[in-house]
Amino acid sequence: MPRRGFTLIELLVVIAIIGVLIALLLPAVQAAREAARRAQCTNNMKQIGLASHNYLDTQGCFPPGAISRSNGDGWSTNFMPWTVLILPQIEGNNAYAAMNINMGVGALDRGQAFTAYLAVPSSFICPSDGDNDNGTRPWAGTFSGGYPNPDGQSPAWDPPLNPFTGQVLQVVPITNYAISWGDNYAGGSLMGGLPWETPPTVTTLPPGTPRIGHHGYWGTHRGLPGGFTLNAGRLRGFGDYSTMQIATIASVRDGTSNTIFVGEVLPAADANNNFWTSTGCASGTTVPLGWDANSVPASDPACNGAWQGASTPLGCRYAASAKGFVSRHPGGANFLFADGSVRFLKESINHVTYNALGSRNGGEVVSADQY
Repeated sequence: MPRRGFTLIELLVVIAIIGVLIALLLPAVQAAREAARRAQCTNNMKQIGLASHNYLDTQGCFPPGAISRSNGDGWSTNFMPWTVLILPQIEGNNAYAAMNINMGVGALDRGQAFTAYLAVPSSFICPSDGDNDNGTRPWAGTFSGGYPNPDGQSPAWDPPLNPFTGQVLQVVPITNYAISWGDNYAGGSLMGGLPWETPPTVTTLPPGTPRIGHHGYWGTHRGLPGGFTLNAGRLRGFGDYSTMQIATIASVRDGTSNTIFVGEVLPAADANNNFWTSTGCASGTTVPLGWDANSVPASDPACNGAWQGASTPLGCRYAASAKGFVSRHPGGANFLFADGSVRFLKESINHVTYNALGSRNGGEVVSADQY
């Protein structure tokens, strides 16, 4: 009596069919997973929006980019950024209470504060970013992040000590969300300007030509002459890293539903990214949405440590061009608008429209069908 079973050809056909089914189903499964991650990212930003509006209700202004000041003698105040300021409104009271708000990052080497320091709230981490290391990234090396030195002295970047080991901390807590300084220059006086920006020395443009970039750079007070002169620029978005300007609801004259407040960023693509300190708290819209700041390896001698230098490659995470909004979501990024809504903007958005959404009182007219 002959044995029943599969022939070799039948077995190969079955394997081929299974392979085809897997090939057809895998993209759908991956798409479903990304949709879930994007939904979680959207929810994170909605929570940040609620917390920011609660801050607005109690303080009378939106959270400033940071409580820090850069003066002629170095750095002063506590370096705390907007992410820390809204912790009490986003169920982060324990972490906020553990930090000495008067000493700021100068108290990070104390036990309770140090423990809180390493615990970045999940609301500030996007699950679609596979390179965020769940909230901490290496401090040393080409993928480092910066620490302002609390005493304002050399060296400029001073990581805290681990109070339990006595050793310098080797990681930096990071975030996937940055407050917007709007359409202020990201380059401007830095790097000799960026190719997408109107040269900062140009004061008059032909009729109908939009200006891309305004003084001062990174939302600060600085501008011409020289590009670094204090009080020659003004913040057009909501927060910068060093001059403690504030935005009230009345100052959002372009409409809260038409003004970007917070956007997505990638810590691996921006060497200025730090959850607890001011250096990486903000980004702007003059850099095209989705710009790849990792196209030049961070270990490249032209890139590594070349902070916003004139010869720093545009695709380098140390360049001023790294201070734009970008995400791992296919085709664009999530943005929190000043009215608390979250919207997905496509990378194909018109650059002029994108910059108009960045300014809170630029007087531009933007309709919803433009983005």
